[in-house]
Amino acid sequence: MTGLSNNAPIGVFDSGAGGLSVLRAIREELPMEDLLYVADSGHAPYGDRDEDFIADRATTITESLLDAGVKAIVVACNTATVVAIEKLRSWCPVPVVAMEPAIKPAAQTTKSGVVGVLATSRTLASPSVARLCAAYGKDIQIILQPCPGLVEQVEKVQLQSETTRELLIRYLSPLLLAGADTLVLGCTHYPFLVPLIRKIVGPDVAIIDPATAVAKELGRRLQGKLTPASRERVADVRFFSSSATEDASLIISALWGSRVVVRGLKRNGSGNQISSAIEPRALG
Repeated sequence: MTGLSNNAPIGVFDSGAGGLSVLRAIREELPMEDLLYVADSGHAPYGDRDEDFIADRATTITESLLDAGVKAIVVACNTATVVAIEKLRSWCPVPVVAMEPAIKPAAQTTKSGVVGVLATSRTLASPSVARLCAAYGKDIQIILQPCPGLVEQVEKVQLQSETTRELLIRYLSPLLLAGADTLVLGCTHYPFLVPLIRKIVGPDVAIIDPATAVAKELGRRLQGKLTPASRERVADVRFFSSSATEDASLIISALWGSRVVVRGLKRNGSGNQISSAIEPRALG
């Protein structure tokens, strides 16, 4: 971290556009910070990929963000976290903040004693989730519900479509029948489906999105080992994607809530590595 400006950006990445839910929380919590967001939508969803592929993508994106001069990195993807976070932290020279399914707060919230966890199959099968269930599920029932297809619906901005509704009913019905009164969103894409989820589960079921907790943890890290950006400046948010930029711009603009420009991530000659397409902003 030597030589980094206080105003160096924070890098945030996800398998696709779902991490925008985390980026939004960071923007609200730390409005003075410059942010670089990388959507690896050209390779989404990660939940269907093998671990070596996910670890490689996480590594190459992290390297690109470091080349851009970031002072911290947020892995805004539960699947990338459970597969690659230990490896990333073993060599990454800046702090790495990651996602974790909010099973602990859900266990403290539930009154019925039944918690449902919605996530990708890869996340739910991870040792990390098993550890959380063992630590906080002794006196409650934790039901792990894989949700294939939901990431793709969000990536297509099909947030209220009949197909999305049918998928959610299929995944939520067993949880409601079992008496779940608390739902954990274990994928950063799922917060974009909260309005539709709420219509299905009703007003009395708690829905826990860990994005705010991640943003607050990042803030604590900045107040600790790092220095927050100065207040006498206008913060910048830049967007990058490994998918076609025109499509990415439409999708990210729709989910972000305003029109943004999304730049493509160039590849080197091997065709599978991200080159330094992220140019550092002049840092003061």
